Amino acid sequence: MDLDAITKYSALHAKPVGLTLQYGTAGFRTKAEHLDHVMFRMGLLAVLRSKQTKSTIGVMVTASHNPEEDNGVKLVDPLGEMLAPSWEEHATCLANAEEQDVQRVLLGISEKAVVDLQQDAFVVIGRDTRPSSEKLAQSVIDGITVLGGQFHDYGLVTTPQLHYMVYCRNTHGQYGKATTEGYYQKLSKAFVELTKQAFCGGGEDRPLKVDCANGIGALKLREMENYFSQGLSVQLFNVGTTGKLNHLCGADFVKSHQKPPQGMEMKSNERCCSFDGDADRIVYYYYDTDGHFHLIDGDKIAALISSFLKELLLEIGESLNIGVIQTAYANGSSTRYLEEVMKVPVHCTKTGVKHLHHKAQEFDIGVYFEANGHGTVLFSKAAEMKIKQLAKESEDKKRKAAKMLENIIDLFNQAAGDAISDMLVVEAVLALKGLTVQQWDALYTDLPNRQLKVKVADRQVISTTDAERQAVTPPGLQEAVNGLVKKYKLSRAFVRPSGTEDIVRVYAEADSQESADSLAHEVSLAVFQLAGGVGESPQPNF
Repeated sequence: MDLDAITKYSALHAKPVGLTLQYGTAGFRTKAEHLDHVMFRMGLLAVLRSKQTKSTIGVMVTASHNPEEDNGVKLVDPLGEMLAPSWEEHATCLANAEEQDVQRVLLGISEKAVVDLQQDAFVVIGRDTRPSSEKLAQSVIDGITVLGGQFHDYGLVTTPQLHYMVYCRNTHGQYGKATTEGYYQKLSKAFVELTKQAFCGGGEDRPLKVDCANGIGALKLREMENYFSQGLSVQLFNVGTTGKLNHLCGADFVKSHQKPPQGMEMKSNERCCSFDGDADRIVYYYYDTDGHFHLIDGDKIAALISSFLKELLLEIGESLNIGVIQTAYANGSSTRYLEEVMKVPVHCTKTGVKHLHHKAQEFDIGVYFEANGHGTVLFSKAAEMKIKQLAKESEDKKRKAAKMLENIIDLFNQAAGDAISDMLVVEAVLALKGLTVQQWDALYTDLPNRQLKVKVADRQVISTTDAERQAVTPPGLQEAVNGLVKKYKLSRAFVRPSGTEDIVRVYAEADSQESADSLAHEVSLAVFQLAGGVGESPQPNF
């Protein structure tokens, strides 16, 4: 480790005075102009992680669904998964070190993590389409090279594509070719195989309108279109030629505003979907014949996919266990549908992809989608081997179902969420089951709900248990919530502290929008009174 060179280069990427950042589920994320030092240091950290794991590590420069002026960075571990929690702590420590302490912190991480500094290191880099991303990716490269690491810059890729590249390289090509072409080939081959039966009669292509959030998804879907020989016809909107990234468009906008993105013409009953800026989440929607907007969020995507998987498992007759993982924000109707109608077990975890992902790994097949459309399906290695064996050896009916499951395994790559692969699986299931977007939406009816925020002096006065559904402190708060919930039909409510600011998030649902709004308001008043609310008392403003 050439400490003098590190000190010299680090000075060229100096940390702004007083800036403190935390590595979270989404890595680091803030205004792009504050991130130069973080990028350089994450290049350093990626080299140490690569040396320690003797594997290729990924660095993705993106701020996902955030506004265009923001940026961020996250590291990808050897099997395409999120960075290990102990290394999240190292990342936070290194990013926040003062200039004179960078050497000491680096050496401290090397010792604590038992890094062999003589080991070779290899890092792959990707970036989204933000104006700031290219320069910030260069800062990552500076960090990699000063520590003697080798790198490959993939340039513009979706976040899930970078996860795919890391996994391919660390399985030495067994999982697929570590190129964008390899990614397209793997996914399109699985999609075409899976939908063969649905499209074998020829017929017209199923049209789908895709809002690309003025992001990287537009470039990659355009490249991928040529790989589909039949079945799916995508029409792209918000492709980045005009308009800002994620501005008045994209999955997050559609989900939070419950309305279509700007820049997309929609006729009644047309199937439409939106990606976010780095193409790792997706939501569907349509207008009905009366002109009402219908959102089909991550809960309904999970319901569609898990019910199809359950049918295939019944066909192959294997006792593989399937579980759907939700957070407290999942609509109560989706939980009831899965448990009571589909007979699929549902488990609730704390909010955050890493909690969902971890729980999903406990099943042969774990399905998780946050309501915001971020999610995937995980197959255990044992389940994967069993399915591939059945696809080769069993009699016709079983083999056909096993082959379909095998194609679904190939469609879900290693990332925690991939809008392109999620879209292909949804389109395949709808085609195979002959479902329209309205029929899919009618699987169950969402309970009306409302989310509110309450400003408090110190969010840490609230602690929770039972996957954030029950407040433990302050005393009396949960009892107050329970009392309010009893006043309304089909109702529930919970409160949880924000992970980043001194606010408390309130969620309520009930049998009507009026009741959900009223319950949310009453719960927010209880939070304000019992948890140290600041400023003006919450007002009903619906």
